[in-house]
Amino acid sequence: MTTENRFSKQINLENNTNMKIISQLGNYAVYEHERDLSCDDNCIGSYFAKEMNVRRRQLLLTLNGGAVKIQAGAMQWMFGDIESETGLGSGVKAVGNLIKGAVASMVTKESAVKPIYKGVGLVMLEPTYKNIILEDIASWGDEGVVLDDGIFLACDSQLDAKIAARQNLSSAFGGKGIFNLCLSGHGIAALECPIPKAELIEFTLNNDTLKIDGNMAVMWSKSLNFTVERSSKSLIGSMMNKEGLINVYKGTGKVIMAPTVSGTLMNNGLNSEAKAVKGPLEGYKHSLSE
Repeated sequence: MTTENRFSKQINLENNTNMKIISQLGNYAVYEHERDLSCDDNCIGSYFAKEMNVRRRQLLLTLNGGAVKIQAGAMQWMFGDIESETGLGSGVKAVGNLIKGAVASMVTKESAVKPIYKGVGLVMLEPTYKNIILEDIASWGDEGVVLDDGIFLACDSQLDAKIAARQNLSSAFGGKGIFNLCLSGHGIAALECPIPKAELIEFTLNNDTLKIDGNMAVMWSKSLNFTVERSSKSLIGSMMNKEGLINVYKGTGKVIMAPTVSGTLMNNGLNSEAKAVKGPLEGYKHSLSE
C-alpha cells in the first residue's frame, strides 16, 4: 500500500499546496512551508521572512521496518505501527549508558538521550527555521564525519555515533572545543544548518591543507588533522595582518564550511539573521501604527 493511498487524504500532507518537498534522500524528505498561514498581527514580518527564505521546515521520516535515531524532543507526530525507545538498553546497562550520555552531552552540546523510532509508518519532526541538510555518511569514508556542535537532527540507527576527541589541545582555541560528535558507517543523517546548502562550500583535500579564519566549518572528515595555528610564522606577523589564530585542516578528506556565517557558527547563525530582519520590520510596523 503506497504512502499516498494511506496518508495523503487523511492528514493533508502530500497534497498540501502550502508545503513542498525541497530535498529528499532515501526515506528522508524535507518539507518547506511556503508561507506562514498561521501568523496573527505580524503579517508584514511574515511576508518579508518569506521573501528572504526564512521559512519553517520539517523533516519527514518514512519507516518501512527500519529504525531512526532523532534528537530528543524533536518528534512532532508519528503515524502507523511505530514504537519508540530510549536507545539506552535496560537495567544496569541503561544506567551506565545514561551516565556516559550525560558526560557526552556536556562536552558536545548534544542531548544525552537520542530516542530510536522503529516500525512501519511516518515520523514528522518539529518545524525549524534552520536549513535541514541530508548527508550520505558513507561518502565521508570509513572514519566518518565530525559534526559541529548542535547540528545533529536525525540519522539511521545503524550508524555508529561516537565522541571524537581532538589530537591536540590547540583546537580548543578554534571555537570547536576538543570533543565533537562523529558519525560513521552506511546510512543517512539529517543536520540543521543556519544557512542553506546552496551557500555551503565543499573542499576536497588530497594530502593538502585548508586554513579557515573562524569557526565556520559545519562538518569535516574524521581522517583530517584539525589544529589551530597562528596566521603568520611570527607572533608580530599575526598581529600585523589582524588574522590572529586560524583553524587548520590537514590530510586527505572533506570540509564543508559556511562562508556567510561569522564568529561562532551556531551562536551567530540564524539568530543574528532573524534579529537583523526583525529590527527594521518592527520599526516599520510601529510607524504604521502612528
